[in-house]
Amino acid sequence: MAKPLVSFLILSACLLLSACEKDWGVDQHGREITAAQMQGQWLLINYWAEWCGPCRTEIPELNALAESEQGLAVLGVNFDELRGEELAQAAEALGIRFRVLSDDPAERLQLSRSEVLPVTYLVDDKGVVRERLVGEQTSEGILAHLARLKGE
Repeated sequence: MAKPLVSFLILSACLLLSACEKDWGVDQHGREITAAQMQGQWLLINYWAEWCGPCRTEIPELNALAESEQGLAVLGVNFDELRGEELAQAAEALGIRFRVLSDDPAERLQLSRSEVLPVTYLVDDKGVVRERLVGEQTSEGILAHLARLKGE
């Protein structure tokens, strides 16, 4: 009788702890990005700005990854900290089809502010930043980095 109770308590504690993980805020459309949605996925977090030429060039590559790669969530962050309608308009003007965070996850992921753009971070399914990629990226290059990191 004690074994089922212990199992139940352990399961309950795990569920409570996972439910306590902080959500990611809202995207450019005001939709909540929950911790549960991101759980178990690798994350690609890309910092971009409207005035950044290489950022503009790599957006189609990131769109393709967001639309084709299972187990990878592509999230953008506006370097200039745009929010609300300004963020939505900037993302639309650049043709961004992946989700853009209204709140910068730098503190959460212990990232220092980058001096250059674009910068992309690859975060594993445990929430650990595994790679910092500086400069314009291609979907092929990112997939190669992911394959290497997943194989380590």
